[in-house]
Amino acid sequence: MRCENLRPMPLCAVAVAAATLLAACGGDDGPKANVKLDFVGTVTMLEYDGGQDDLLTAGLGKTGLAGAAPGYANAAAPRADELRRNAIYNNYRALLDMTAAGGYGLLYGPNVALDGSASLGEGKVAGGEYIAYSDDGTGRRNVTLMVQVPNSFDAKQPCIVTATSSGSRGVYGAISAGEWALKRGCAVAYTDKGTGAAPHDLQNDTVPLIDGTRAASSVAGTAAAFRAALTDSERAAFNTATPNRFAFKHAHSQQNPEKDWGRFTLQAVQFAFYVLNERLGERAADGTRRQTFTRDNTLVIASSISNGGGAALAAAELDDAGWIDAVAVSEPAVELPADPGVSIRRGSAAVPVSAKTLVDFTTYAHVFQSCAALAPSLAGAPYQSAYATAFAAVAPTRCASLKAKGLLTGASTAAQADEALAKLRAYGWEAEAQVLHPSLAAFEVAPAVAVTFANGLARAGVQDRLCGYGYGATSALGVPQGLDATLLASMFATGNGVPPTSGVQLINENNPGGAARDLLSRSPSTNAFDMNLDGALCLRNLVEGNDAWAQRLKTGVDETRRNGNLRGKPAVIVHGRDDALLPVSHTSRPYVALNRKVEGASSRLSYIEVTNAQHFDSFIGLPSVLPGYDSRYIPLHVYLNRALDAVWANLKNGAALPPSQVVRTVPRGGTPGAAPAISAANVPGIAATPAAADRIDYAAGVLTIPD
Repeated sequence: MRCENLRPMPLCAVAVAAATLLAACGGDDGPKANVKLDFVGTVTMLEYDGGQDDLLTAGLGKTGLAGAAPGYANAAAPRADELRRNAIYNNYRALLDMTAAGGYGLLYGPNVALDGSASLGEGKVAGGEYIAYSDDGTGRRNVTLMVQVPNSFDAKQPCIVTATSSGSRGVYGAISAGEWALKRGCAVAYTDKGTGAAPHDLQNDTVPLIDGTRAASSVAGTAAAFRAALTDSERAAFNTATPNRFAFKHAHSQQNPEKDWGRFTLQAVQFAFYVLNERLGERAADGTRRQTFTRDNTLVIASSISNGGGAALAAAELDDAGWIDAVAVSEPAVELPADPGVSIRRGSAAVPVSAKTLVDFTTYAHVFQSCAALAPSLAGAPYQSAYATAFAAVAPTRCASLKAKGLLTGASTAAQADEALAKLRAYGWEAEAQVLHPSLAAFEVAPAVAVTFANGLARAGVQDRLCGYGYGATSALGVPQGLDATLLASMFATGNGVPPTSGVQLINENNPGGAARDLLSRSPSTNAFDMNLDGALCLRNLVEGNDAWAQRLKTGVDETRRNGNLRGKPAVIVHGRDDALLPVSHTSRPYVALNRKVEGASSRLSYIEVTNAQHFDSFIGLPSVLPGYDSRYIPLHVYLNRALDAVWANLKNGAALPPSQVVRTVPRGGTPGAAPAISAANVPGIAATPAAADRIDYAAGVLTIPD
């Protein structure tokens, strides 16, 4: 019997599994000893009983996750358990619509069983949670790895699912993506992939620890989750010049963490195997654990959302040792080769611009989106009228400055805004996605992402003030000031790792007259309150230019490009057609085409493009703030769960994956802000045999998407 043939064979029990492995793979030597991996530091484990606390909801249950945020006994010095509870609460809600009308508790949520019935009560999951750093001993990397093992883990059908953090969040950043796995009885392998929510407070020299609590940098030493690479004298000089600033890990680690997102995801899987064997593996005569669970008998699915989804794809590409069996991801951020040699057609029309990198299309959006949000043709778009009112003092000035620099030609604000909108459409945003520009501009999404990724890719330190940007708190008038101590103390739980977040703003250090909040600042070249167009153009020049920083960014980008080779693994990607943050023609569509080009007939990747779906399910659940999201959009998370179901059925039963297709959903409609409750009819299933008009096809380097 060959060892690699063990995977499909069910295990009767842990002991039987060990005996089978003993006979098949090692003779009298038996399974190898379970040894901690070289890259894993000190491992901490906490057990949760599924009552007062648990793996999925931190003891809050389905009801508590939808309710008010948990409190702290002392908000200025939260305990680690309080921070964990709030981190799970905030990160779960950050990715999902938490309203019953939007589907929470009916289509998804802790109480919804895998068969679709709302039968799990509060949905709490008992089990063990293991956490450690991945590092080389220096403390400079300290990527957080975490494994959750539910008590329902089935030794007869062992399985692991990854849930790498979405966005730039901390290790709980994809907790809702881990939900499917916990319900299935699988272990979940998490990693923050070298990002994280809490910063280095440079003024007071405090840093976050792995559990979210904070300590003086000198006390934390190599245990700091992140510390900026500054000497004491450099930090003092920086604080004198720019007091009350913060360094964030994704932006300022100077390690370009994105290049290693796949590696860190694989490390999370390897850590999960170590944890499973320490917890449930066969004991040797000397009491040590054996490697009972191995790649040969345990199913592994790489999964997650957004940047975490991109990390899962990267891990599958890197996986030349067979750690991963399948992939199921939603709206992945994925960087294509500079010349992927593929193209996209939608219906009969070619998509003229596609396969741009995230830093490319996001810096482009940063230049034009704030003006485009005023376009008369967007009347009725979510938040458009509110944006025009709230940003009346600065958005038209951005349009005027764009014209003054020759980037627009329109004679009026309305004409300039329509022209800016047309530029975004021509640069790869789908027509359906354009209605989201006002709301994303209002939340400063493009500048937040552009500044973080430009810094990270170029390996800029906080002291470099790349393009004149900094991070700090400001007054209502935009003047930098100290951050409320309670906001900093809880940022592990509330932050997203990409300022603006939790009271920390983007700061224009080059503002004439002194540093100011970016949104309310002037450009040195125009002296106009144009939302710092100079900073946006500087970031854009990093993509298009050739100076030293542009070359550094290009080097960093090249390190993150993926190759499209999933090594024949069964895989499903789901993506919303209306995604305005990660446009489909720059991400999933060209990646699917590249995969087909590279793997040819060996490709087992299915692409599911979902109409009336966009990037932020959580925005659907804010009807009073963002009316129109509820009436226009369905929750894409439903389709991630269905993708996981599909790859599971393929791995376990040999069921065919669904063909690539467009799934045509039905918006809830009704009055924006008061849409009727969603039903199953709004989210039709993924077809086993899609109609010809819905089928996505690939031929000779061209991926064709039906209208």
